[in-house]
Amino acid sequence: MMNPLAGPAGPGKFSTRTDKLELGSKAYGEGKETQEILSAEPLSKTGDVTPASGAGIREAATQTKATGLYARSDDARPITAGLDRGEGPGSNALMMAKSTVKLSDSLAAMLPYDTTGEIAVLYQAALSQGN
Repeated sequence: MMNPLAGPAGPGKFSTRTDKLELGSKAYGEGKETQEILSAEPLSKTGDVTPASGAGIREAATQTKATGLYARSDDARPITAGLDRGEGPGSNALMMAKSTVKLSDSLAAMLPYDTTGEIAVLYQAALSQGN
C-alpha cells in the first residue's frame, strides 16, 4: 500500500517520488508481515541506464543488415507458412481448433439485429456457398 501522505505524482516540480516509500504499515504487527514480503524474493536491481551516444546508435545501425521486403526470412520459412495454400506447412501446424459453427449459423443469429439489410445479404451469400 502506498503512503497516502505522498500524494499523487504530478508533473515537473510538483512530482512526488514514490520509489522510496515504505511498503505497508508497521502498526498493529503488520511490520512483521511487511518484512516477510520484502525478504521472500530479492528486489530487482536496475541495470545500466546510461543513454547511448549518437555515435553508438549510428554504429549499431550500420552493423545490422536490413532484410528486403520480398526476401526470404533467415530461417527459410516461406511467407505462406501456416496457410492452407502455397509453400510451407498448412494451418494444422498452428494447432488451432477449427470452428465447428457454420458462418451462416452465426449470421442467422445476427439477423434480428440487422437494421440495414447487410447481414441478410451476407447470410444469403453464405447459404448459397454452403458455409
